[in-house]
Amino acid sequence: MSEKSFRQAINEALSMEMRRDPNVFLIGEDIAGGTGGDGEEDAWGGVMGVTKGLLGEFGAHRVIDTPISETAYIGAAIGAAATGMRPVAELMFCDFAGVCFDQIMNQAAKLRYMLGGQAKVPLVIRTQCGGGFNAAAQHSQTLHGLFTHIPGLKVVMPSNPYEAKGLLIEAIRDDDPVMYMEHKFMYDDKGEAPDESYTIPLGEACYSRDGEDITVCSLGRMVNLCNQAADELQAENINCTVIDLRCTSPLDEESICESIAETGHLVVVDEGYPRCGFAADIAALAAVQAQSALRAPVKLVTPPHTTIPFAPALEELYIPSVERIKQGIREALGV
Repeated sequence: MSEKSFRQAINEALSMEMRRDPNVFLIGEDIAGGTGGDGEEDAWGGVMGVTKGLLGEFGAHRVIDTPISETAYIGAAIGAAATGMRPVAELMFCDFAGVCFDQIMNQAAKLRYMLGGQAKVPLVIRTQCGGGFNAAAQHSQTLHGLFTHIPGLKVVMPSNPYEAKGLLIEAIRDDDPVMYMEHKFMYDDKGEAPDESYTIPLGEACYSRDGEDITVCSLGRMVNLCNQAADELQAENINCTVIDLRCTSPLDEESICESIAETGHLVVVDEGYPRCGFAADIAALAAVQAQSALRAPVKLVTPPHTTIPFAPALEELYIPSVERIKQGIREALGV
């Protein structure tokens, strides 16, 4: 076990799986630094440098730079997956899914079902999500709710380097298409993760901390803010259970309901849009499956239902903060 950055953990997962299985290859825009340019060939390694260094080890036939056409390379990756390869496609920002949504929604997600299981689509689409960089409305969305809505897609969002590595290795080995969502604000976050290969099962939540007063559910970067809020609320004698869901599909419904049965209160924290969003889905799950255990209404801590602002001060107000999470917990408890 050693300390790694979020970026390094993902890079290790990719390199380990490419060494283990020759059918694994990477495809996307600028993942090798751009072909035909001057200087170091793999200078970029993607917009956040996650795939830096992999071209030198695996070559241009397995680290494939593409033109700026999400439709083309996501479609190519789906076709490759359906014929036995295990592509990892990098969709630079999840906001760009609109360009290739037909491929994701109507091809990748449905091929196995429509062909009666005769073909598999072992595809991973790595993509960035989240605000905090003042990257404006078209580069800052958190669209896991959109992908979760589509049957046939698995959706993963890690909250630390340990999860980033283990969940990605599991996603690459999975026989179904996986949307693997990385919060762009977390690439330099550090944490302990094993040096060797390991997997984390998809659909198993993690109890980040235990407390008897209230259950707080979240995933991705928001988990870390929830834990910070829980730390600070201990001074007010409020003890929180924080559940890191890790995946939105498959979803660990059992862990959520078991925790609600123990605490009787639920707060859901999510950076995605609130209308028809993931937080609302968890609230509905609690109302349907754990209603008798709830001693108060479910509290949702989300952005407003509006486009993400470019202005730094407005973006800071838009994204759920530690203070907003603390206030949500207090309100759910009637404090």
